[in-house]
Amino acid sequence: MSSGPASSGVRLGPIGSRTQSVACPRNAPRETGPLRTCVGCRGRDLRSDLLRLVLSPSDREPRLVVDKRGSMPGRGAWIHPDLACLELARRRRAVPRALRVAGPLDLDEVRAYLEQQDR
Repeated sequence: MSSGPASSGVRLGPIGSRTQSVACPRNAPRETGPLRTCVGCRGRDLRSDLLRLVLSPSDREPRLVVDKRGSMPGRGAWIHPDLACLELARRRRAVPRALRVAGPLDLDEVRAYLEQQDR
């Protein structure tokens, strides 16, 4: 066990003066985990705060579905569960680009899911 400035909660300042260690509110511990980028607003957030969109693996024609558990196979696109982010993603054509699909995708099923969650 060492005794000195580091172990007592007091640290030396830039000129050698003793200063009290102060906790900054910005450095307060926050939830940690994998970060993902919303394809709508381009904001980075925790994976647990976003919805994962994937192409349905069983259909002949690609159909966009919400991966509620975040565990369906295939490439996914992440979006905030907010209609404004969905609208931004639609205008930017970001979902087909994120999923690497040629052509537009129908976002109606995702919109219906988000509207149902708002109730």
